Amino acid sequence: MEKELILAINPGSTSTKIAVYKGEREIKSTKIEHSKEELQKYDRIIFEYDYRLDLIIKWLNKEGIDVCALKAVVGRGGPLRPIPGGTYLVTQGVIEDLKNGIGAEHASNLGGLLAKGIADMAGVDAFIVDPISVDEFEDVARISGLKDIERKSQIHALNVKAVSYRRAEELHRNIKDLNFVVAHLGGGISIVAVKGGLMIDVNNASEMGPFSPERTGELPVGDLVRLCYSGKYTFDEMKRNVKGEGGLMSYLGTIDAKEIENRIKNGDEYAKLIYDAMIYQICKEIGRQATVLKGQVNNIILTGGLSHSDYIVRNIKSTVSFIAEVIVYPGEDEMGALNRGVLRVLEGKEKLKIYEEEASF
Repeated sequence: MEKELILAINPGSTSTKIAVYKGEREIKSTKIEHSKEELQKYDRIIFEYDYRLDLIIKWLNKEGIDVCALKAVVGRGGPLRPIPGGTYLVTQGVIEDLKNGIGAEHASNLGGLLAKGIADMAGVDAFIVDPISVDEFEDVARISGLKDIERKSQIHALNVKAVSYRRAEELHRNIKDLNFVVAHLGGGISIVAVKGGLMIDVNNASEMGPFSPERTGELPVGDLVRLCYSGKYTFDEMKRNVKGEGGLMSYLGTIDAKEIENRIKNGDEYAKLIYDAMIYQICKEIGRQATVLKGQVNNIILTGGLSHSDYIVRNIKSTVSFIAEVIVYPGEDEMGALNRGVLRVLEGKEKLKIYEEEASF
């Protein structure tokens, strides 16, 4: 049987997305939902491996897809040790660090492991592409202002890299010759300075930059310290305040952009103030990252779920278009990005990377 298909696997906290590709064309795809009751059986995410693997195999069988037709399997990369971006072979080092949750307990830790499990059945290689832990910071970007704290690279790396490659291809230019400011606008917001294909600086979407639907972004540090020691909140409550119950949720009690925009249309001035403030902060962060690139910006790229909003896109464009032309790629195509990452390696456009050679152990 000719091996011509690529299987992509993207595990989330309550679902597993699967897609099969022939070249760049998607052949089949699905999203398997997992109930809370089912997942509660497992003490750790890693223990869900057999359960999710069995569901993937059953789906492949139902769709008549023989694993022997696969030429590669790729999984979403989890929070590993800091590494440069790229497409990585799932080696023993990757497997051990994903199993141990070296970076964090995260559903994406299962991506590389599930890919390896099915790849072994097919007798082919397994890969991960631009995992959460991609770190391409220039050293100056790591300095925080307090010696005990280092600024860290935490980026929506897979989507940011994917849209950067997409724009370079549309311009018929080598990505190494281009600079972008990429704004991934979702539940968390990453605004990235991309220099020659490298993500050299970013706000940490969980702790810095603009507030988002459910995260506070950066806060006045003195007031934050006082609040932490006020006795009003426990440690866990403060963690939820800044990630999960911050941002739009804190002010408006919802993270639904459509609901908020309907409230604005119906004359809710407070909702408009808060929504406009989020956009204002997004624009400020785009300007900050443009200075990292010394103003040499070929395009500002808006992507992620919030970039579906005409209201948000229109207001960002009106503020930052003086820097560079604004390009919009709504949503995020993580499955396609995983597939294209493997294709770049298989087609010789990009060198395969080995985790043990790139990560610091």
